[in-house]
Amino acid sequence: MSNKASTVTEAMLSRRSVRAFTQQPVSGDVIRRLLSTAARAPSGGNLQPWQIFVVGGDELTRLKAIMRKRVQEAPRGEEPEYAVYPEELVSPYRDYRFQLGEDLYAELGIPREDKDGRMAWFAQNYQFFDAPLALFCYVDRRMGPPQWSDLGMFLQSLMLLLREEGLDSCAQECWSLYHRTLADYLEPPEELMLFTGMSIGYADTGAPANQLRSRRAPLEEFARFRGI
Repeated sequence: MSNKASTVTEAMLSRRSVRAFTQQPVSGDVIRRLLSTAARAPSGGNLQPWQIFVVGGDELTRLKAIMRKRVQEAPRGEEPEYAVYPEELVSPYRDYRFQLGEDLYAELGIPREDKDGRMAWFAQNYQFFDAPLALFCYVDRRMGPPQWSDLGMFLQSLMLLLREEGLDSCAQECWSLYHRTLADYLEPPEELMLFTGMSIGYADTGAPANQLRSRRAPLEEFARFRGI
């Protein structure tokens, strides 16, 4: 999984949400270069609405310690500033999400009735699945939905560039549940709202969680064609 992708197609097909990383460090020069390249992603009116914070080394160790304590204190998180999923998630989207959860926990060997086990696993998000680098993407609160879509294009560009470098990632919107704790740590300007976190590093290819290959809907379920 950590072999370098040599084409965009290879990067797309090899990119996945990696949930177990090795301790191999990521060069600061590398992540700076990739972020600079990802900034060529399109944005409406060239607003470039992404604001990025990167944490590693001793600072990441400190953040992980803060989060171990915070997750115990507030296991359900803090009141989020936005809903990651719609309150009424309908089919087929609900089905896609349900299937992903079932497939992941099957790989991990955690049955549905083991609620504590599933919560403990989910808490690993806040330890970055042992990745050596963490990234947080913020957006100005005055921006609207089109600018949020620009964030997605920037982040996808970055994740594909990471694959070209032989690196892996896991985008984690679940960080929105602890936006206050993270704000106390990162001290972003008040006008910025946290969109997502991301773990970055080299995949532990033998870890059970990384055996998962999430399913995708076939073309006929999401695409319609006229005149071709």
